[in-house]
Amino acid sequence: MTAETQIKDTVTTNDVVLFMKGTKSMPQCGFSSRVAGVLNFMGVEFADVNVLADDDIRQGIKDYSDWPTVPQLYVKGEFIGGCDIITEMMLSGELDTLFTENSVGFDKDAADKIREANG
Repeated sequence: MTAETQIKDTVTTNDVVLFMKGTKSMPQCGFSSRVAGVLNFMGVEFADVNVLADDDIRQGIKDYSDWPTVPQLYVKGEFIGGCDIITEMMLSGELDTLFTENSVGFDKDAADKIREANG
């Protein structure tokens, strides 16, 4: 199975996927930690893919999305963005809307608390 096939399979069979350095329970970079932390705090169920464990996936995800950095968040097969975009979407409420429109469960109160703490 090629990296592209593996990536496509992963993003289409999971509602929410985060390609990251490390894992959701043990991120290995600050940007990955921030996005995983937001998703974990919001109670979002998501698959995590550690790009450090496979060089083909690490490069393949950049080629797949045509986005040069990791982490990368996918919702229902669609590339959403990296750390800065997810942070902006979280603070503006767009991430709540995205999850709601795609029937992805999350804790609205937790999302509001993140915005209050960063307001």
